[in-house]
Amino acid sequence: MKARALQLLLAALLGLVLAAAVQAARLQVVPDNDAELAQGYAAYQAGDLARARQIFLRGAERRQRVAQFNLAVMLLGGQGGPSDPASGVRWLRVSADGGFARAQYAMGLLYERGELLERSLPEATAWFRKAAEQGYRDAQVSLATQYFLGRGAPRDLAEAARWYERAAELGDEGAAYIIASLYEHGSGVEVDTLRAFYWYSIAAAGGDAVATFKAREMRETLDKVR
Repeated sequence: MKARALQLLLAALLGLVLAAAVQAARLQVVPDNDAELAQGYAAYQAGDLARARQIFLRGAERRQRVAQFNLAVMLLGGQGGPSDPASGVRWLRVSADGGFARAQYAMGLLYERGELLERSLPEATAWFRKAAEQGYRDAQVSLATQYFLGRGAPRDLAEAARWYERAAELGDEGAAYIIASLYEHGSGVEVDTLRAFYWYSIAAAGGDAVATFKAREMRETLDKVR
């Protein structure tokens, strides 16, 4: 891969890593169709955090995994009562073990950052995979990046490409740019100028000026071989 292309690709990767860092700092309570949780979410939205926390605690104790996640968020953030990081991580893990993808992704971020847990990139990768396999887009991006950089998993450009493309199919524009570059240069995939053009065009539609330039470049290349 040429030096300039590598610089652009690393810049895109840095953007994805920074986005994950922002996500980690923004664990948020989420709604659910469960009737009791709907009351808790309404109380949360209305600013009655103590009531919301109590409702989520009841839901968590009856093994409702979204309630477990929401309770974890409130315990970690000290919302509706004292901050309790140990209990927050415990409930987050219970929710993640119960298969809630958002909690699994959050566990991965905590392990990746060494925040409230001992840093472990292999553990981060394992949690990202659990969420990614459920179709959680942010986890797919994070898992792809682990493989691309060889963090917590052997460096594997084919696996990285597979997960970036799945994330791109779900609308992640940063992943669209990266998979386009991989198709352009044959990194982890066969060179495919048409696929590169397609994914650069998707990224360009989101306002990425570099992707716009690259899409035009791929279009010119395709025109030459007709």
